[in-house]
Amino acid sequence: MNQLEQSKETVRSYQTTPMGRLRISAMVGFGEKILLPVLDDFSALYPQIVLDVSLSDELSTLGRDDVDIAIRGGYAPNEWVIAKRLMDNSFIPVASPHYLEVHGVPNHALELREHKGLYFKTPLGMTPWLCLMDDQWHDVSGPVVAISNNGPWLAKKACAGDGILMSTRWALAEYLESGALQELKFEHPLAITQNSEMAVYLLYQKQRYSVPKVKAAVDFLVENIKVTNEC
Repeated sequence: MNQLEQSKETVRSYQTTPMGRLRISAMVGFGEKILLPVLDDFSALYPQIVLDVSLSDELSTLGRDDVDIAIRGGYAPNEWVIAKRLMDNSFIPVASPHYLEVHGVPNHALELREHKGLYFKTPLGMTPWLCLMDDQWHDVSGPVVAISNNGPWLAKKACAGDGILMSTRWALAEYLESGALQELKFEHPLAITQNSEMAVYLLYQKQRYSVPKVKAAVDFLVENIKVTNEC
């Protein structure tokens, strides 16, 4: 029934003006910091599109969850879904100046095992601290202080000197700019996965791109989020 309704909408939408309800699902942190601000400009360009935005870190399935566009961090999905890479989603280690003054600055990734850790939790579980050295992956995670899927709370604890945090550069930008947190750099960079294709992707079903409201949103978001990230 959902596919039939989408087919009807495609036929109706051969009118040239993008209009109707547009359902977008995005990660909470990404939605608050990056998506919602650019949607104001989108609404000004397309006043006949009604935005229906849901922010959730739960995994959603296009079609089944009645979503036109989904924005998720991870890897490109199967061939039934188009994935547009929006920006890098790599994680970086940070700590507050106070924490580093008290506990010392780790000079090698293996030293992180002796440091307190604040860990981000995804729908797949706690993100580890991994490091590729001599063609082998090593888990360099330190003792757990706190685990949460709430990035701002973890960043607040990191700013308070409670431990070292690994999170995305886009989520930490304001803390790095203010000096509240400092990036830790090592000879061997850290990661939370062995997969090198981790990024933020805009996802939509192939056949939905022919619907004017979906095409307008996809084209606008790909262009403007790229510009926002470069700035």
